[in-house]
Amino acid sequence: MIFFRLIRESFIFSMQAIRVNKLRTFLTLLGITIGIFAIISVFTVLDWMENSIRTSIASLGNDIIYVQKWPWVFNPDVKWWEIMRWPVPTLEEYQKLKRRSKRAEGMCFMVSANANISYHSNSVKDIAFVSATKDFGDIRSFDIEKGRFFSDFEDQNGKNGVILGHDIAKSLFDNIDPIGKRVTIRGKKLVVLGVFKKEGAGGIGDQGMDKVAFVPINFVRNVVNLRSESLNPIIMIKAKTGASLLELEDEITGILRSIRRLKPTAPDNFSINQASMLSQGMKSIFSMVNLAGWIIGGFSILVGGFGIANIMFVSVKERTRIIGIQKSLGAKNSFILQQFLYESVILSLLGGILGLVIIYFGTLIINHSQDLTITLTLKNIILGLSISGVIGILSGYTPALRASRLNPVEAMASTF
Repeated sequence: MIFFRLIRESFIFSMQAIRVNKLRTFLTLLGITIGIFAIISVFTVLDWMENSIRTSIASLGNDIIYVQKWPWVFNPDVKWWEIMRWPVPTLEEYQKLKRRSKRAEGMCFMVSANANISYHSNSVKDIAFVSATKDFGDIRSFDIEKGRFFSDFEDQNGKNGVILGHDIAKSLFDNIDPIGKRVTIRGKKLVVLGVFKKEGAGGIGDQGMDKVAFVPINFVRNVVNLRSESLNPIIMIKAKTGASLLELEDEITGILRSIRRLKPTAPDNFSINQASMLSQGMKSIFSMVNLAGWIIGGFSILVGGFGIANIMFVSVKERTRIIGIQKSLGAKNSFILQQFLYESVILSLLGGILGLVIIYFGTLIINHSQDLTITLTLKNIILGLSISGVIGILSGYTPALRASRLNPVEAMASTF
């Protein structure tokens, strides 16, 4: 009971000192607030970036491989000028792969490009103009909010129809029902057959299907050259249940080498990409960015810590006579030490809480104005408070220790 009573009295003394010296308290809070704001805001943004990138990578599918001309991660043994001579995947290769593959559950051929879309006087620029074979739905899940998807007949005969992303439909038609209306893309009139259900942003630069205009591949093949590299042709292949991506990759590699009639000693002239390649490459990047965050925030928090230490030394100097009186009345060294240490920790924690509050309201403003999903996580809140507490202890311990070791007679005789 005596121990807790001493703690309580030390806490009361420290709170009184904080209330009496309002300007000094404010300046101390300002230093630690800036430090916590700097370090936790860096980690909050980094967490958002990392989650966004991981979400974007995860949306590619962990059981899907992508046959493309260009690799997602460059092999130092393959020169970029050699890759430039490689052919792009073709619709005919997709058809042969689909017939011969035994480990693929689903497979589709897709091309995409940027385009503008218009309806009367309304227009949307730089949408994703995407075309794929009908089995696109076997690879990538989506929902239709209005209308319907292409029928087999429309797909095979190249119907001049289009499925619009939610954001595109809203921008072009607002409250008008878009089904049956004709839109213009690259000078071609297309009938709106359906609208994708809103998915929201999946990550940095990833708007899901919300900004996509989707048309049948047999319509696009009569309008553009599907072998054009500018269309980024891709063959997407989903592995069967129980089949590993490595087995699927080996099978597709063998079949495609056979289709392209490559000699046994000739290197592959195509790239097989998968989401795990990006995940592995991102680990080192995230580690370096996190280290940079600690360095940037560390300098800021160090400045705040020195500010607390300086203020506490001044506080000890100002209250030297009071310390002498307390000791003469029987106060132990531990009581004096706790008194100043609590003051330091409380100041640091208050500054940390204020910094976290600023970050929280900052995320609300940014999310509202930029349509983002940056959140101050519980992990970062605990981290911010922990750093504040540790800085308070480290910054206040030396001044508190000096105060506790003062000679009571000399302290009472002080004229400061």
